[in-house]
Amino acid sequence: MKKQLCILILLCIGYFVNAQEVPRSEYPRPQFVRNAWINLNGAWTYTFDFGNSGKNRRLNESKGFDGKIIVPYCPESKLSGVEHKDFINNMWYQRTISVPADWNGKKIILHFGAVYYKAEAYIDGKFVGRHTGGTSSFEFDITSFVTAGKDHNLVIYVNDELRSGKQTGGKQCTNYFSEGCSYTRTTGIWQTVWMEAASNFGLKSTQVITDLDQKQVVIHPIFFNENNNLSLKVTLKDNGKIVAQKIVKANNSSVCILPVANVKTWSPENPFLYDLVYEVVDKDNKTIDVVNSYVGIRKIHIEGNRVFLNNQPYYQRLVLDQGFYPDGIWTAPTDNDLKKDIEMSIAAGFNGARLHQKVFEERFHYWADKLGYLTWSESSSWDSDYNDIEAHRNFISEWSEIILRDRNYPSIVTWTPYNETWGPDQEQYPRFVQDLYKTTKGLDPTRPINDASGGTHVITDLWTVHNYEGDSTKLAEILTPKADGKMFSNDNYKFAPYAGQPYLIDEFGGIRWIPTAKDKNSESSWGYGDAPKTLEEYYSRLEGEVDAILSRPNVWGYCFTQLTDVEQEQNGIYLYNRSLKFDMKRIKAIFNKVPSFK
Repeated sequence: MKKQLCILILLCIGYFVNAQEVPRSEYPRPQFVRNAWINLNGAWTYTFDFGNSGKNRRLNESKGFDGKIIVPYCPESKLSGVEHKDFINNMWYQRTISVPADWNGKKIILHFGAVYYKAEAYIDGKFVGRHTGGTSSFEFDITSFVTAGKDHNLVIYVNDELRSGKQTGGKQCTNYFSEGCSYTRTTGIWQTVWMEAASNFGLKSTQVITDLDQKQVVIHPIFFNENNNLSLKVTLKDNGKIVAQKIVKANNSSVCILPVANVKTWSPENPFLYDLVYEVVDKDNKTIDVVNSYVGIRKIHIEGNRVFLNNQPYYQRLVLDQGFYPDGIWTAPTDNDLKKDIEMSIAAGFNGARLHQKVFEERFHYWADKLGYLTWSESSSWDSDYNDIEAHRNFISEWSEIILRDRNYPSIVTWTPYNETWGPDQEQYPRFVQDLYKTTKGLDPTRPINDASGGTHVITDLWTVHNYEGDSTKLAEILTPKADGKMFSNDNYKFAPYAGQPYLIDEFGGIRWIPTAKDKNSESSWGYGDAPKTLEEYYSRLEGEVDAILSRPNVWGYCFTQLTDVEQEQNGIYLYNRSLKFDMKRIKAIFNKVPSFK
């Protein structure tokens, strides 16, 4: 018995050590889990290609470069081991991949959480595929390029032209030094790279729609290949107990409807999640593919100028979260850091976040689902010229991939494709926003769309404005409807009049506060307006602004800037390193307030 215990302990220690050797070792796609997978994070080789001559030099055939980099951290970051801060227009990655022998006969897929901005993959020198879009996930079917039981050489080429105006950049600074509200850049691989094996007739994806009013879960499956002799068995569980089960043909035209008699809804107050198990089975009921998932049954909709959650009016008290980290830039150092950011926000009194100018990884959405945290999903639209047709082409394909990847996460309650679009042209911009709205609604009709947060609205389900007025009396006046029914708008109704949508101030505050000289991140420390002279003045101004918003019955939610300091922008509730900055009891008491009206 003692010998067996010692062996078990050694195995556990070995597992722990191996897990620690691979950064971000957790499964990257928590809503669609297969057991047969390999994490490819860790040490890769790399080289920069500033002259863009790598293809001429046949670097796609390289067996290794001189530099070492830790994936999935970008080369600008400390965690990558590189910390190159200047612009990187081209670079190459390389590593060996080992394909398990028991993957023989399987479909083998190479996955990328995200690579900024364009990526090409080569295996043993052969071109595998190309992807454009710096924040959306993608994959390549590499079955025909690899042999089970053998090693292969994987090379990734990356191209990044941030200043071209053709690609989304978000808060990446287009000048050498970070300044104002623009920060350190992210180039190349910045999310997990991994391989998985699946049946050739396995499940490729699903769209899950929760129909609260009809008490049912509706699932639209898509398969790698269809086979009428196979079936899809879907099982819905509540803490291990089967709630519903349905078997349908393994065809893309199939719809699986699961009735749920006693619905447990998902909300920030009670983030209940059902387990979902997908099994592709043959005519003898033998399982050939298994995917584990989960679902939160919730409904988000609009009636008049109110947002409803689960058929009840719901006031959103959001915080702006930009998802930057001192050591990882766009990449959280660990999975626990993603969870911790949400816990910090909830501790400050918020019930959700506007995820600002960055597409967050799936693990963040998983923790939001688990912890009960509303989010608005937003593209990294800045740096993309919203008057340029080629930029539109790049944007709409990337945005479509984002929606398809994330539309099953219950915590996401709003789509925001654009932010602060000012001075657009009269033809291309309104046409493009209309296309974006229609595309988004077509891919997901269940959530409201905020077409251009604090910018020029064209067609939108929410009317959002940004205002950093620090005087609470003036802020209340600004947010009061005028005699003609108009309300404050950042764009002065250039293309569309206000039509009674829910009206939210989804950026306000931004009050700069630096606790001590040692906390000053930069000589160009930045925030909105004049900084308070004392801590008490900070609390007074903050509470005054929140009270002003809560007093306006025409305003149905807010988003405070911001959760943490980010580099030189020092207006967060927490410091950039996530340490405390204020008395959190006082902060929570302010943001826990709710309006008296209904």
